Amino acid sequence: MSVPTAAPRSAATAALPLAAPLGLFFVVFVVMPLLLLAFVSVHTDPSLSKIGLNQYAKFLGDGFNLAVLRDTLWLGLKVTVLTLAIGYPLAWVYVQAPSRWQPVLMLLIVLPLLTSSVVRTFAWVVILGRQGIVNSVLTSWGLIDAPIKLLYTPGAVTVALAQIELPLMVLPLITALSNIDPALRQASLALGAGRWRTFVQVTLPLSMPGLLAGCLLVFASSVSAFVTQTLVGGGQQMFMPFYMYQQAIQANDYPFAATIAMVLLVSVLAVVTAVNLLARRSRGFVHG
Repeated sequence: MSVPTAAPRSAATAALPLAAPLGLFFVVFVVMPLLLLAFVSVHTDPSLSKIGLNQYAKFLGDGFNLAVLRDTLWLGLKVTVLTLAIGYPLAWVYVQAPSRWQPVLMLLIVLPLLTSSVVRTFAWVVILGRQGIVNSVLTSWGLIDAPIKLLYTPGAVTVALAQIELPLMVLPLITALSNIDPALRQASLALGAGRWRTFVQVTLPLSMPGLLAGCLLVFASSVSAFVTQTLVGGGQQMFMPFYMYQQAIQANDYPFAATIAMVLLVSVLAVVTAVNLLARRSRGFVHG
């Protein structure tokens, strides 16, 4: 009589040793710094001698602080909408393009990711400056008599961030649109639906996972884009990352700077969670 062999380990159990290094890296470089940040934020003085929630009360009780948080989240929303308006047609063009042109289009899409965000931000400073390309062209065409202020404005920050974050929107959309069976669109057209109705009722719902992923990536990245917000905004507009830097480096108030960071983190996580919950209840969302 043969002895029954032990059941083989599941694939998930077998993969645990392989995931251990990544898990350790995540704990050391993500979880522990966040815990340290939270620990610093619950101190009442820069010397970290007393513990309390005074810093959170100070932030939430001041209208200026709440206005900075509101402006930061509003900036993220504007950048997300602008990148979506540009990124969705760009992703559609890529999917519909002949296969021989797709590598070229992909190179153009990911090219900004191959350049430092600092370099791209300084490029926008040059483009939007008083002696920059835009003002020079408008002056040479006779549309303006003197250079106008484009740099250090809310619009400049929004446009610069949208260009920098655009690949984060386009790449998930390309993946989602590429996974849609062309036969579904053809069937809709064959049944009498026009191109616009086919897009609204077939293409858009099926591309919703990629659209949501792109929106969340762009939003989370744009609200924390310290370099672009500071250089293009010129320090004349206060956003949470610069406010955090100001409190930590200039005022040496690390507990309040940590509180600003924690409030921004919680706010972004709240937006991401709310969008995910709404998306799971919306029509056309593909459950994993």
